[in-house]
Amino acid sequence: MSEQHKSREIANFIWNSIANKILWNKIKKGKFSDVIFPFTVIRRMDCVLEPTHEKVLAAHEKYHKDLKNLDGVLTKASGAMFYNKSKFTLKILLDDAPSIKTNFDAYLNGFSPNVQEIIEKFKFRNTIDTLQEKEILYSLTKEFCKPDVDLSPASLSNHEMGYVFEELIRKYNESTDENPGEHFTPREIIKLMARMVIAKDHDHLKRRGAIVTLLDPCCGSGGMLTVGKEEICKVNPTAKVELFGQESVDETYAACKADMMVKGEDPDKIKPNSSFSHDGFIGKTFDYMLMNPPYGSDWTEDKVFINTEHDKGSSGRFGVGLPSIDDGSLLFLQHVISKMHKDRNKSRIGIVFNGSPLFNGDAGSGESEIRRWALENDWLEAIIGLPRDLFYNTGIYTYIWMLTNRKDEADRGKVKMIDAREYCRKMGKSLGDKRNEIAEEQISEIISMYTSDRQSEKIKFFKTTDFAYRKVRIERPLRLNYRASADKIKKLDEESGFINLAVSKKLKNQETKAQQESEGIELQKKIKKLLAGLPDKLYKNAADFERLLDSAFEKAGVKVLAPARKAILKALSEKDETAEIVKDAAGDPLPDSDLRDHEYIPYAEDIEKYFDREVKPYAADAWIDKGYVDEKDGKTGKIGYEINFNRYFYKYQPPRPLEEIEKNIATVEAEIKEMLWSK
Repeated sequence: MSEQHKSREIANFIWNSIANKILWNKIKKGKFSDVIFPFTVIRRMDCVLEPTHEKVLAAHEKYHKDLKNLDGVLTKASGAMFYNKSKFTLKILLDDAPSIKTNFDAYLNGFSPNVQEIIEKFKFRNTIDTLQEKEILYSLTKEFCKPDVDLSPASLSNHEMGYVFEELIRKYNESTDENPGEHFTPREIIKLMARMVIAKDHDHLKRRGAIVTLLDPCCGSGGMLTVGKEEICKVNPTAKVELFGQESVDETYAACKADMMVKGEDPDKIKPNSSFSHDGFIGKTFDYMLMNPPYGSDWTEDKVFINTEHDKGSSGRFGVGLPSIDDGSLLFLQHVISKMHKDRNKSRIGIVFNGSPLFNGDAGSGESEIRRWALENDWLEAIIGLPRDLFYNTGIYTYIWMLTNRKDEADRGKVKMIDAREYCRKMGKSLGDKRNEIAEEQISEIISMYTSDRQSEKIKFFKTTDFAYRKVRIERPLRLNYRASADKIKKLDEESGFINLAVSKKLKNQETKAQQESEGIELQKKIKKLLAGLPDKLYKNAADFERLLDSAFEKAGVKVLAPARKAILKALSEKDETAEIVKDAAGDPLPDSDLRDHEYIPYAEDIEKYFDREVKPYAADAWIDKGYVDEKDGKTGKIGYEINFNRYFYKYQPPRPLEEIEKNIATVEAEIKEMLWSK
């Protein structure tokens, strides 16, 4: 029986024979996870501790007064990273049904301090209270103690236990229609990423006494960490691999920490809360980082902290730029880059993203600036496009980003694009949205493409600047005609500069306020009367009309300040492509904001030559706005970076022959006629 099949059978029993039968109509379906996940974790711990239970009790009896050393003594007696000093196991609890609640509380209280945090994060004591109120605590405990839920290490390896928990998460997400972004990573993708992140470092990893650090800052139930260590130890079985993780969801954090304990890892290296606002590893750097951040995750809860960190500039983790509030993917990228070694030691990062981090955001946006930062510092090593329908709760395309602070000499200044979107096989039975899987041999092929230095149909190399462009602002001149007609003069009442003539700012002195407003109303009347006396003629030259207007005001002795004058000109004018160009005091043409456009020019191309070739022939009066410059290099046009993966691997698909289309149309028409006649 395969690992996954065995694990799936256990998960099916837990979900179908326990959750859907005992909890049904007793607990809301959305709360099933509050019961099933912690109960599964506690059952696993119980199975781990059962063989040494009597030994722990004997040690406690002998050394219970030695409070200073007791924790270490009991941990040693249990043979695990944790222990339970109560007289109970889950099976022993079944011997006294009437006292199940009291004894269960004593059982939980008997766990070692490091397990107590897990129990608290699961809020498991509250759950036990609820189960007792619903009179199902005993029956639920009994079901978990059945041979069908044998979670002992002798029966179920740590690897298989990971599958059990992931299958339960999948079933829960399916049953509650959870957000597709809240998914976990299938094991074959984790294997691919774990092998890929160390693929170029085998010689380095094989050194004697190797100590390797691995971080996942959104570690979920710990799959990336577990598989990452397994793959490193395949290269060097004697390597000491230290696992570090952080998880913001309390229940998942508790499950991960429990899993690390069961596996003999240091549970204190798994941290709770958000990696953004509660960085659990301040100042620490790592050899390898693997992660699958939630896609399209909103970062509103961390907004205040992240904005403060951003304001620190280069001394903060998020100083480069901030993505849109509804997608924090690129915040994770900045976070892990900040955890790369700053000395000569190498760090390598593997992240799986959806498509949005490749291209979201215009030039100058937070997303573009983050991509720019990663590329201009030459950290981005490769992007691998994966097949769709690989995840249990979403069928979207995903992309692995590989980054390092120490590229090989031959790779410097370059980024490798790998099209692995066809490297999968159909599953015999779909699991949620997961219809495809990457087979073992396909994992090997993808890694070979990643380590290859040859281009092919599926492997392409680009310079880092190939992803850059300049967004250049193109202006067209403003052309207006003017006419002092009755309908235009009436529009003055809609212009704030004219309205404000009769609005006083003397709020405290009412007498002065009233006098000023009265004077303002009189001035408005004079202006309207003066304008009505102008020739009702269409002027297509702005300078001519302005001279006429100013002369009229001067003769009438009416003094009009700039805001009111501007309002008058606006009310009396309208756009006219046949009119002459409006110019400023220096004689330069004023731009028409409605005709403003932008050209996205490849970074390596000369802007003027591009303009002469692509713009000037179609808009002879256009010009480049030289004041629209990039904040960093000060040159014309804002620099942007985007990675258009599909364009790099585009294959032309010729349209179907006309004869084939006509044949299809005829067939459909015949089917429609047959349906109509049959009615």
